Amino acid sequence: MKRKKPVTLLVPGARVARSRLSRLLIDFDWGLLFLVVLISSIGLANLYSATYATPHSVKYDQQVIWMLLGFTCYFFFSFVNYKNWERWTWAGHIAVIVAILAVRFFFEAVKGSQRWIMLGPIRIQPTELAKLAVILSLARLLADWDDEKFTLKTIAPYIAVLLLPILLVAWQPDLGSASLLGLIILSVSLMLVKTLWPIFLTMLAGLVVLPLFWETMEPYQRGRVLAFLDPGADPTGAAWQTSQSVKAIGSGQISGKGYMEATQNHFNFLPEHWTDFPFSVWAEEWGFLGSAGMLLVFLLLVLWIVNVALNAKNKFGQAICLGVAAMVFWHTLVNILMVTGWAPVVGVPLPLISYGGSSVLTMLSGLGLVSSVSRRHRID
Repeated sequence: MKRKKPVTLLVPGARVARSRLSRLLIDFDWGLLFLVVLISSIGLANLYSATYATPHSVKYDQQVIWMLLGFTCYFFFSFVNYKNWERWTWAGHIAVIVAILAVRFFFEAVKGSQRWIMLGPIRIQPTELAKLAVILSLARLLADWDDEKFTLKTIAPYIAVLLLPILLVAWQPDLGSASLLGLIILSVSLMLVKTLWPIFLTMLAGLVVLPLFWETMEPYQRGRVLAFLDPGADPTGAAWQTSQSVKAIGSGQISGKGYMEATQNHFNFLPEHWTDFPFSVWAEEWGFLGSAGMLLVFLLLVLWIVNVALNAKNKFGQAICLGVAAMVFWHTLVNILMVTGWAPVVGVPLPLISYGGSSVLTMLSGLGLVSSVSRRHRID
């Protein structure tokens, strides 16, 4: 006796929805998500160790909330076709410029510089959002450029628009973020632009006006630069942060002191260890091996993003991925150089490791865009 086929209760619409969901899960970039979750988990564990026995322990709870919001942004940008953002790039660019100007004229300075929009207990840093806006604007610009019509006359207005956020951020003054914006633009341009002379002219112009920013710097910022040039001149003043950071990293030796056993951290010798110096906390607790492991994960993340860029179907997607890769790379490199005494302390956060809501939202949104580019490559 023949068995009857089981009767399916799925209506055609439900069958299509299930098929789309299956396809969505198959095309999703799980490798990228794994690396992002791994780094974020390291960041939360490190922040807990840095603050659990201090008055700053509330920062861990706040960072968990920012992470949840950040991953909401990650999945939102992952599932929305990145091509949809192409038409909104310049509007977003202008909105960020307006926000930076609003900070300058309508909000009070914090620690000598004007960087935050205060909305009750929430502080938003437009300079972090500017990084994402500049990446999208640069991607749109490179996608629209015709290399045969690549002249100074045609690109000058666009270069001016791209450089405006950098100048405004430097005016705050926030030379660290301004430098990172310039490095992101330079990195993407060198990889995607065939004619390089406008880039070199722009770099030359930047070097010419660089001394002017010295006059806009706060006294504590000048002190950090001078302390970098001559650490022994003020070991208990401007050079204190770097000195304590180097001691913390060195005391970790090969395998570290163990989780939550960092003495430089818990005895408050290491300043700002939840924002500028989280790597020093990690290095003291996990040593050279743990530090090398963290940097290896960051390297894998950058290489993964570059691989997505190489497989992107258009220049807009390529530029987005390369911009995000440059953002992760330069943030990581500058922060490591800063905490090891090879660069002045300029307040550059370590991606997804340092405490800070605006930084987390920007980084995870950018990585979500990379995930979208990767997904569209698999679909198309």
